[in-house]
Amino acid sequence: MAISTRKSGKNYSTGRFGLICAGILACFFLLVSRVGYLQLMEHQQLADQADQRSVRTQVVPTNRAMITDRNNAALAVSVSSKDIVLDPKHILDTNTNTSDERWQGMANVLQIPLSNIQNLIQANARKRFVYLARKVEDDNANYIKKLHLTGVSTEQDFSRFYPMGQDAAGLIGIVGQDNQGLEGIELGFNPLLQGKSGLRVYQKDGSGAIIGVIKSVDPVPPPNVTLSIDKFIQYVLFSQIRDGVIANQADSGCAVLVKINTGEILGMASYPSFNPNNYGNTPAKDIHNVCSSDSFEPGSTVKPVVVMVGLDRKLIRPDTVLDTTPYRVNGHLIKDVGHWSKLTITGVLQKSSDIAVSHIALAMPATILPAVYRRFGLGRPVSLGIGNESSGYLPAHRARWADIERATFAFGYGLRVTPLQMVREYATIGSFGVYRPLSITKVTPPVIGQQIMPADVVKTVVHMMESDALPGGSGLSAAVPGYRLAIKTGTAEKIGPNGKYDGGYINYTAGVAPASDPQVALVVMVNNPKAGKHFGGSVAGPTFGKIMAQVLEHMNILPDAQPLKVVTQLKG
Repeated sequence: MAISTRKSGKNYSTGRFGLICAGILACFFLLVSRVGYLQLMEHQQLADQADQRSVRTQVVPTNRAMITDRNNAALAVSVSSKDIVLDPKHILDTNTNTSDERWQGMANVLQIPLSNIQNLIQANARKRFVYLARKVEDDNANYIKKLHLTGVSTEQDFSRFYPMGQDAAGLIGIVGQDNQGLEGIELGFNPLLQGKSGLRVYQKDGSGAIIGVIKSVDPVPPPNVTLSIDKFIQYVLFSQIRDGVIANQADSGCAVLVKINTGEILGMASYPSFNPNNYGNTPAKDIHNVCSSDSFEPGSTVKPVVVMVGLDRKLIRPDTVLDTTPYRVNGHLIKDVGHWSKLTITGVLQKSSDIAVSHIALAMPATILPAVYRRFGLGRPVSLGIGNESSGYLPAHRARWADIERATFAFGYGLRVTPLQMVREYATIGSFGVYRPLSITKVTPPVIGQQIMPADVVKTVVHMMESDALPGGSGLSAAVPGYRLAIKTGTAEKIGPNGKYDGGYINYTAGVAPASDPQVALVVMVNNPKAGKHFGGSVAGPTFGKIMAQVLEHMNILPDAQPLKVVTQLKG
């Protein structure tokens, strides 16, 4: 039997094995190269993409500063609230059922139809952050948080609350949804009221739970802002100007009161007003401060200044008697409301004679009166920093003046001033010619001023102005029993749509009290009364008197029109 000598074949090929090993090494080196490329060249981009999925940055707001009156009573405070936030992409990616009873419960609390919430999610399907509701009360926000709704979270916010409501709305103003000031003190003092927000950077897992805080910076709250306002005086001013506007069927009105020796504004109120805690349906025209934003021709309220200039320039003396017979200037008849052939200088102010002050104005160079008006603050911004303030209009640099322009300028036509500028004028009169800037924040006396008119001249005119609140004066309705008042009423016609003076009237009563030692200056303005009366004394005068009576009592200012009743006197 023959034995086979045939050898078995090899189970593998050396060449093939080498090729396989080379392929594995090539893949390894390619993988290492790719990893190295991603780590070295694409690291930041990949890290950013990862952060977009898991890292969140949250601004931690600080509460807006409190605004208080001069006695630290709250005028504006920040109250904790929450914003309700949606993550539409996460809600849709997790196929969350937004129709169940928990979602309906949230809709009921927020008073938003559930269908609106669902539409909001669908309309922002690719977004990770959408506001559902802003400034939700903490109790309601906590209820929503306990529902544990997928893709729904809360963020800290603050709502603004105004304890005085409409009484101080025009002055204090409002803030918007982003807590930025929109009007009044809130707008003008916005940088001081904001503070500095904090920051929180954290990481979330796939289900939205926070797994770590990367960075945290605490917010820095701002200091409170203390105004010069007296809360009680503010209430008095608002309630009385509101009643005055309504009783006279006027378009608007305002009242502003200043402490003479410091220039502090103790109260500033305007009407119509609005509810700053819920102003959504308020017409835009009513959300402003009439005292600082609206300017008008001042009418006869400038006449005391004209008399001062006449006395200072020796054109008249306190005992001068002027001819007040109607006369023509450039073809225009200058006449008074009443009929007097002649008046003393005191009578000029008491009867508010246009004829007399026009004679005084025409006896001096045309540039003098505008310059003096400007020194008293007319036509110049008060610059309180309360937002949206009008500067008025004063033609101080006019090259040529017609005689009729010079004449009418002396009784308040041809310029425009705000009631705020007017009260600055009267505060200067009350300080016997010392001009001080006004302040809406509390200041510490003494406040140094500038003497812009000789004190003896101003004192003489202040004494003359007392006659306006006495029998025979145009401001008798403004009198306060027991007190000497130095006041001036004023009436200015308004220009109508056709450019003529047929648009109604502006009525003023302005003055200082007590006249023996003036402590406060007050201006009351009523715009376009339609109830029948249209003179400053009959329209604005009663409101002036009611305000001044309450203010003098509140400030414990003793009567100066009655002698002290001495019962007995200690000897020795």
